[in-house]
Amino acid sequence: MPKVDDVDVMLLALLQQDATRSYASLGAAVGLSAGAAHDRVRKLRERGVIRGTRVDVEPAAVGRGVLAFVMVESTSWMGDSAEAFAAVPEIQEAHVIAGSASVLVKVRTATTEQLQDVLRRLYAIDGVSGTQATVVLETFFERPLLPSPEGDAEPA
Repeated sequence: MPKVDDVDVMLLALLQQDATRSYASLGAAVGLSAGAAHDRVRKLRERGVIRGTRVDVEPAAVGRGVLAFVMVESTSWMGDSAEAFAAVPEIQEAHVIAGSASVLVKVRTATTEQLQDVLRRLYAIDGVSGTQATVVLETFFERPLLPSPEGDAEPA
């Protein structure tokens, strides 16, 4: 994948803050015309640098207030098990990792009873031999990938 330049990085940081910004606003912030900003963003999408545009939803508002990270232990290589993990809708992310566990998953449920059910379903995945769940009590912040071009010190 081709590298991005400094203007692209500034555009990406601005879009991470507010993906609904107009091309005129984006261009003004980075010294481009609205048309040039639009063209840059379009090319970033075409190259796969921008993978999508999402709405950041408050999990508790939609019945997913329990957050847990689960280390999944296995008896075999889990790198070919992406579909099995993706079939569990409560799993937001799944990562093959190095270390004592094979996979790390991020799970959101409404209750700890539902989390327990997810753990049972993880055991049904071929090769899974154990799990270790860590329930999050409070999230201080979640930071965007790129810092704000305005230099905000506040975490997003």
